[in-house]
Amino acid sequence: MFEGARGTAVIAVSDLARARSFYEEVLGITPVEIQEEAQSVMYTLGGTPLLVYLSGFAGTAKNTVFAIETNDLDADMAELSVKGVEFQDYDFPGLRTTNGVAELPGERSAWFADSEGNILALNQRT
Repeated sequence: MFEGARGTAVIAVSDLARARSFYEEVLGITPVEIQEEAQSVMYTLGGTPLLVYLSGFAGTAKNTVFAIETNDLDADMAELSVKGVEFQDYDFPGLRTTNGVAELPGERSAWFADSEGNILALNQRT
């Protein structure tokens, strides 16, 4: 059905300039296309297109909107922490974090919010 198709991750933001600062300076990703008329910026992270666009619904999702798979969760968490990122702690049935990290079957994960309140995740396969 979707032969030759490709997907794009889409993240709503309420302040595009502030979001660009977060994605470019904190996460260190470079825009591949700036669409001023559409008030959006396209990035690519690990081969995945990531569209960040202006919306009145930014930060309203209570779930993870984008996950980044890393080879070194601890090092990436430390680097992001230096840049002011605060990792979330959760204590739900089936999900508990310790110092921001959940030890899950086959992976270690940590969650944080972007500048707009969207929840992002870092995952490392174990």
